[in-house]
Amino acid sequence: MGLLDWLFGEFIDVIEWTDDSNDTLVYRFQRRGHAIKYGAKLTVRESQVAVLVNEGRVADLYEPGLYELETNNMPILTTLENWPHGFKSPFKVDVYFLNMRRFTDLKWGTRHPVMLRDPEFGPVRLRAFGGYGLRIREPLTFLKEIVGTDGHFQTGEISGQLRNLIASRFASILAESGIPILDLAANYDDLGEFITGRLQPEFAEYGLELTKLLVENISLPDMVEKALDQRSSMGILGDLRQYTQYQAAKSLESGGGGSEGLGLGAGLAMGREMARQLSQPQEGPPPLPRQVRYYVAREGRRFGPFDASVLEQQIRAGKIRPDTLIWKPSLEEWTPAAKVPEIAALLPGLPPPLP
Repeated sequence: MGLLDWLFGEFIDVIEWTDDSNDTLVYRFQRRGHAIKYGAKLTVRESQVAVLVNEGRVADLYEPGLYELETNNMPILTTLENWPHGFKSPFKVDVYFLNMRRFTDLKWGTRHPVMLRDPEFGPVRLRAFGGYGLRIREPLTFLKEIVGTDGHFQTGEISGQLRNLIASRFASILAESGIPILDLAANYDDLGEFITGRLQPEFAEYGLELTKLLVENISLPDMVEKALDQRSSMGILGDLRQYTQYQAAKSLESGGGGSEGLGLGAGLAMGREMARQLSQPQEGPPPLPRQVRYYVAREGRRFGPFDASVLEQQIRAGKIRPDTLIWKPSLEEWTPAAKVPEIAALLPGLPPPLP
């Protein structure tokens, strides 16, 4: 073997890259002396593109396939070098492989709460976080604008910049969406698609594509969440007096837990009442009749007992209508309020019962 053959054998004649990582965007092919043999085999696999860079200038781009590097398939590099016909000597060039697959499970989030104006609650502060996916859309733009001469470019080198970009645009995009705070949880998917569309042009400036942005959670400050919980609780309880009476009745019916204290109190009250009655002389008028107590059925549940004054308040509040079922000890079954004479007289728009 002659010296020339040995020299040519020292140069690489197979150029390829297999990615063993899951976060490499760009890899520069390693070789001794930056020299490649004329006629070397270039293998570009699926989800890859290869770019030849000569003296800092981007030359030819190769999509997936097998190539033999000769003047006929290196048109730009051949033009730059002005090689004579039949060129056979090694040449120096950088080969960059770009990973075109989709990169997922990248994280974003707001470091500090962002201030927004909600139509119902006014100024509020929100925190948000989620994930997003990206891929290289324009290889040459990404190589020129972001990678430069980096021989091993990974997602971690740009994820910080992209995370700050998403967080800085989040507040204005969320405000533009017009979704109320209480409806955000039900619109995470729509909000993610809306943000993706708005950020797409800014990712394109880097030669990237934002494939999908996910909103995993949007939270309020702890004090605001507690206030919302209290407000929700009051809305569920409704009439607080009615709820207290209902709880007392349930405790007496269950006969356990807190009902023991209520039963003891009721027993003491009954004892005092009996002692008062026994201490009174037997002569005299009989005691006044007990006030009638009513029960109300609403939404499949029983409430009460209530006296007439409470029923009148509920009628004024619109909680008792003519078709609301009422029961009292003198009734055999549940009866619409309009058919109970003393209650029908209190209903608006109805004449009193005939004598």
